[in-house]
Amino acid sequence: MSEHEARTPASGEGPLLPSGVSLTAVGIAAGRAAESEREERLFHDPYARAFVEAVGASAVDGMRDFAGYVAVRTRFFDDCLGGAADRGCRQVVILAAGLDTRAFRLDWPAGTRVFELDLPDLLAFKERVLADRQAVPACARTVLPVDLRDDWPAALLSAGFEPGEPTAWLVEGLLPYLDRAGNDELLDTVGRLSAPGSAFAMDHIDSATKRHRLARVSDTLDDLGATWKSTLDDPAGWLSGHGWQVADAPTVAGLAGRYGRGAALAAEAGGRPSGLAAAVRKG
Repeated sequence: MSEHEARTPASGEGPLLPSGVSLTAVGIAAGRAAESEREERLFHDPYARAFVEAVGASAVDGMRDFAGYVAVRTRFFDDCLGGAADRGCRQVVILAAGLDTRAFRLDWPAGTRVFELDLPDLLAFKERVLADRQAVPACARTVLPVDLRDDWPAALLSAGFEPGEPTAWLVEGLLPYLDRAGNDELLDTVGRLSAPGSAFAMDHIDSATKRHRLARVSDTLDDLGATWKSTLDDPAGWLSGHGWQVADAPTVAGLAGRYGRGAALAAEAGGRPSGLAAAVRKG
């Protein structure tokens, strides 16, 4: 099997395994699996390794340099969603959910409903692996197989989403794959569906990081047909310009100090935005 080739199950075994842009979700799962196996881990994802084993780790070897960032990013977003739940958000929407397992591994308040949206083939693979592990969600969970280039708001509304209720939105590992106009359109759409008090958490890659520290990862993604199409050097300013009040946008040094990771990077570029940000919808 070549470096970027995923194994395909024989006829009748189930859905095809992720390929192309969907294969990046396996790379992220590999990072979560590695962190979950550390003694002093930032979180525990009991299903991440199963996703990687179903495909083969060599398919995403080129994303290993991304693992440290994945660990910190995952914990940051876990904390963001936990904070939103504490503030009363009982709807959670995960766009481009990939192999996210937060519906299963986080402690959710009673009455929470999580909506997961992503490509049909990727979600079919995900559901098969979770079923094999007999995974049971810790909240009400709705899976919506939909291409985000299509009318995903209609699918969300048809599934019972209530735009009048505060919602916690998670956009993890998506925005860099859209161009700037696509990012603006997505955030505007989310804004129209967000009641006051809604939360939004996102990540983006800044231009300097793409050129230097993550250059190898960027090349790997190009090979997978999953090119980063945009960078964002001021995520807080971007969110504010779209009607969101920024609540947390740590620098590289701030993130390293918070989670005890990335000291070397913090010494090199501590004052630069980390690319992670959380915001609340203005009333």
